[in-house]
Amino acid sequence: MNATETGTGTGTGTGTGTGTGTDTDSDTVRAGRRTVRIHRPDKVLFPDDGLTKADVIDYYRRVAASMVPQLRGRPLMLERLPEGLGGPQFMQKDTPDHYPDWIRRARVTKEGGTVTHTVCDDKATLLFLADQACLTFHRWLSRADRPDHPDRLVFDLDPPGPDFEAVREAARQLCALLDELGLPATLMTTGSKGLHVTVPLDGRSDFDTVRGFAQEVAQVLAGRHPDRLTTAVRKKSRGDRLYLDVQRNAYAQTAVAPWSLRPKPGAPVAVPISRKQLDDPHITAQTWSLKDVAGVLAQARSRPWSGVPARGRSLGPARRRLDGLRGTG
Repeated sequence: MNATETGTGTGTGTGTGTGTGTDTDSDTVRAGRRTVRIHRPDKVLFPDDGLTKADVIDYYRRVAASMVPQLRGRPLMLERLPEGLGGPQFMQKDTPDHYPDWIRRARVTKEGGTVTHTVCDDKATLLFLADQACLTFHRWLSRADRPDHPDRLVFDLDPPGPDFEAVREAARQLCALLDELGLPATLMTTGSKGLHVTVPLDGRSDFDTVRGFAQEVAQVLAGRHPDRLTTAVRKKSRGDRLYLDVQRNAYAQTAVAPWSLRPKPGAPVAVPISRKQLDDPHITAQTWSLKDVAGVLAQARSRPWSGVPARGRSLGPARRRLDGLRGTG
């Protein structure tokens, strides 16, 4: 399925100057060579916490250097709350016609037609979307130029209840299995309930291949720990076991992007963590938030994924190792 791309977003600088807009209900922020207008900056978006659109814009401005590389080149689904928490909330796939022409688009196929997703390649686009009350950025696991071939494989670990220790232990066990398969992995708190464990791929395999592989990995892991882990899709079949969710590994499915805010009280943030941090009992799915931007930025500066190779892996060798573990080689 091919993607057609348009737009020429080039605002990639690190300018942070702000200024007063031409009316009393707007402001402006610099992003490289572009000036982005911010409408209703005093609009409260997180009422329980008193956090405004200006707070959201400032956060995304400050985290852009870490976040934009995680978004670049990928179709996005945008979670928008124009009136903040408690107001209308919707997922936006198609890019509105009124968006500036410098914002990149990617037209991809869907059943019965096409959809034109927004692509965030630069800081100016990130801030423009934040001004549209996009609180959360959900990214495709493939890139706009090769939408059928994911370069990310995601395991979503959510606990059946409030016990985050179950997530922590499942992540340790999953990472150990991925080590056996020769696959590196990154970890990220979701800002909701659990963790994402992500494997960078070389983009040569299609979605059916990747998803089938992920399902088999989950089955092997659940088979090793049947009392604590499950691959049962139906909730009533899971009991109190943690569900190893691989459903995101499909065409047009998305996963929350690193450093995204989540539309929940407390304004939590999805934050990359290192493998060593799995052993920190103080870290949970909502450890970081908009209420402590300095803490989020400190985590970004620590480069928690620096030990993971930037180049994605082929599934071929891992497939052979997995077959060996399953006795099917």
